[in-house]
Amino acid sequence: MNEQLSQEELNERIAILRRFRTLLEQQRTKFREYLKVLEQQESKICQQDSMALIAHSELETQIVKGIGSLQKVIGPMQKLYLSAKNSTYNPQDIIPIEKLQDDLTHLQTQVLAQNERNRQLLRTQLADLKEQIATMRNPYRQLNSVYAADTESGNLIQVEA
Repeated sequence: MNEQLSQEELNERIAILRRFRTLLEQQRTKFREYLKVLEQQESKICQQDSMALIAHSELETQIVKGIGSLQKVIGPMQKLYLSAKNSTYNPQDIIPIEKLQDDLTHLQTQVLAQNERNRQLLRTQLADLKEQIATMRNPYRQLNSVYAADTESGNLIQVEA
């Protein structure tokens, strides 16, 4: 392919490549944050720290939203990158996009595995809590009222004035 590109087209393609690489790096950073949060969440599940678990869940939600919004931008940028991939780039600008994508795929796999471990831990904890609740004995269970005494106290009294 001996097609000559104008400097403007070349600059545009280089800008696309740089922006795509930047977005992939941002997404990789977000996935690393997410993995770190999931690992910390695992320790909080084991410690049964419910308040920290709630905070981690909220943080996790924010990170997932960030990853989702980055993914919405990365999709079209990847199409632009693939359409412009056949042209020549400056070797300094082509810093390994494929390596970044492989790294992202690996991080996604790790995140999914950690997420599954956390879910399994939560299921186990939930089953234990259900078992504890089922074995609890309520001392007031047989009484009609919490204030009822063990002795009979219903006597008929007639008062005349």
